[in-house]
Amino acid sequence: MKAADVRQHVTTPLASPAYAPMVPRFTDREYLNVVYRTDPGALRAVVPEPLRIDEPLVRFEVMKMGDVSGYGPYTEAGQAIPVSFEGEQGEYLHTMHLDNFPATASGREVSAYPKVIGSPALFVDSGALVGTLDHGSLRVATATMGYKHHELDRAEAEAQITVPTFMLKTIPGYDGLPRVQELVRTRITDVTVKGAWTGPARLQLFQHVLAPLADLPVLEVVSASHILTDLTLAGVEPVHDYLKGAAS
Repeated sequence: MKAADVRQHVTTPLASPAYAPMVPRFTDREYLNVVYRTDPGALRAVVPEPLRIDEPLVRFEVMKMGDVSGYGPYTEAGQAIPVSFEGEQGEYLHTMHLDNFPATASGREVSAYPKVIGSPALFVDSGALVGTLDHGSLRVATATMGYKHHELDRAEAEAQITVPTFMLKTIPGYDGLPRVQELVRTRITDVTVKGAWTGPARLQLFQHVLAPLADLPVLEVVSASHILTDLTLAGVEPVHDYLKGAAS
């Protein structure tokens, strides 16, 4: 393979890339969101500067991807933390667990999504919408919400899922030190909300050393939503370079 041909590839293996070179479109993406109050000190320990925390809140999410171009269906779960950056309100993605390797590799390499392999699920059980996350054979999280108890305004639902998203991209060099270390920003675009509901909810987090969601303990459930939508993920842009110590 000639050097010019190598430069056409965005990932390895060259003969069978880990993911497709495309911007994925999500059709019938289904959310279960549970916003809860947590310990402020625990949040300060995991949210990187220069992001600022206004209220000690966390959004636990389970997302069932009905159809994703390039990846196929999969399910994802994780935690997002409301933050602000230079006066702009958004969310910091703290952790994401999913059951699809191409989506995991693409999210980490191309963007900066903190993705690792896990076993999430989203389903209806006896009148409750249930979201779970397992690491290996052990349960890490269980969220339940009354199934479609109340309609949620679709504009409000869209506002919930389209806030700017901040992530930390760290790529090590060959000496073991960071070669890239940036705070990046992205957001969801081309959104069509097909349905949205709210209702009572509960959330349990279980201690696990390799999936420490419970390090941000649930003190009070604040709100919950169930949203069905089509959308596209925009690309990322760097907003702060830690290696330079200034905005890039």
